Amino acid sequence: MKKFKGFIFDIDGTLTSTNKLIFASFNHVTKKYLNKTLSDKEIIALFGPPEDVILKEWFGEKFEDAKKDYYEFYESSHNEYAQIFPGIKKILQLIKAKNLPISIFTGKGRMTSEITLKKLGIYDYFDFIVTGDDVKNHKPSAEGIKMFLEKFKLEPEKVLMIGDAPSDIKAAREAGVSVASVVWDSYAKDEVLKMQSDYVFHSVEELKEFIEQALTH
Repeated sequence: MKKFKGFIFDIDGTLTSTNKLIFASFNHVTKKYLNKTLSDKEIIALFGPPEDVILKEWFGEKFEDAKKDYYEFYESSHNEYAQIFPGIKKILQLIKAKNLPISIFTGKGRMTSEITLKKLGIYDYFDFIVTGDDVKNHKPSAEGIKMFLEKFKLEPEKVLMIGDAPSDIKAAREAGVSVASVVWDSYAKDEVLKMQSDYVFHSVEELKEFIEQALTH
């Protein structure tokens, strides 16, 4: 069993069930400003850059108003649409108990990342948070992973990236770190499974058992 010295987590679909919240937030502003509703697939196709980049492209001169409405809806609707996956907090506690660094690397912007992590009670577990607003090159670029390696002076082979999307796998491979794909809420499960990650987990419990072993052997 490989022993890891640092862990990097994606947010949406990995730590939290937030995809419905994202879909609802985008449709809240597209309906209001463009009088149109997007399908889940159409919204997923936008994933990559942070929300501000997408909103600016879609709303042009209405960007500031749409942005304000988007974030207000995202925050106020959090309790209705979002939750942490049961068992995730226990995994974070196990890692923290070993005093090992834990990071976030997400395509989300800084504001929505912090809203979600704080509202779901896990913000304080992370030693480092890299969002789509903090990098020049978004996932699948490995820029955010390399920032973590540099900050904590870790060798790539001692780090595990945990995410639910193809972009997480590509970023991890570019950085030379191990990658665990979690598919309990992945919007691209079939594609992820074809990419043959180092590890694949179908439930939070499976991941927890793996982390426990990786921390004790």
